[in-house]
Amino acid sequence: MDAHHLATLRAVRDAGGVTAAAARLHLTPSAVSQHLRLLTDQVGHPLVERVGRGIRLTGAGQALADAAAEVAVAMERAQAAVDEFRGAPSGRVRVAFFQSAAALLAPGLLHRVATREGVEVELGDRDVAQQEFPALTADFDLVVAHRPDTGDDWPADLRVVPLLREPLDVALPEHHPLADRPELTPAELIGQRWIAVQEGFPVARVLDRVAAVAGEPPEVVQRFNDFAVVETLVAAGHGISLLPRYTAGGWAGVRLVPLAGIGAARRTDVLIAPERAERRVVQAVLDDLRAEAAAVTG
Repeated sequence: MDAHHLATLRAVRDAGGVTAAAARLHLTPSAVSQHLRLLTDQVGHPLVERVGRGIRLTGAGQALADAAAEVAVAMERAQAAVDEFRGAPSGRVRVAFFQSAAALLAPGLLHRVATREGVEVELGDRDVAQQEFPALTADFDLVVAHRPDTGDDWPADLRVVPLLREPLDVALPEHHPLADRPELTPAELIGQRWIAVQEGFPVARVLDRVAAVAGEPPEVVQRFNDFAVVETLVAAGHGISLLPRYTAGGWAGVRLVPLAGIGAARRTDVLIAPERAERRVVQAVLDDLRAEAAAVTG
């Protein structure tokens, strides 16, 4: 079996169809279909079947796609074994960041990587809903993703490296009656006007938990994902918000107060496709990313 054909079958399964797989692999749909036909001929058993106007993998196709992932890991591991004899790792590594993590980690990461001869980092701006992060591992070597601190798990077929746990504080205008408190409880926030992020993002889910503990739904008056915009609105007195401690609090007129009575935090992790995790240059940049996360959080 051809390793490229196996990769095509896996992409069809993961992307959900021929057209999406073609875009992911930078091939034409006809080339993807040809790879599937050749692989089916080699196997001697149907690997895909028609469903309406699309296709899906058969049981045999699913089993072979699972094996294709193991083949990809083995191929990268073999290449890494050879690369051990070529000196220090080199090459380009693509890293996807959501915006606030980029502001926190990207400048220091680039400084660290600059000390590695022959290693380049290409940053990608990908601020997506939580469930969309895993799909980014098809196009990026390292995907910096976030989730609520509630035990949510990423897909089992990905390598997951924890980076940091970031508390979420209550952001208030500096002259707000609650701004001088050492900490706040959900009950004390009943009746406040909230500026929240879009639904489906980790901070929004934590706000839902705050409301559940308080026993009253929040009055959300505005939604913005850009924390800098949120801080300007809070400073102007248009509402309060939940903001991550390490990446917020830089705007004049805003006070961050810890939230008690609930584990209000978000986790930042790195998601990696298993085969990409075997690449020495990817491992080197991951080491730098972990070192930078440890440095900025103390």
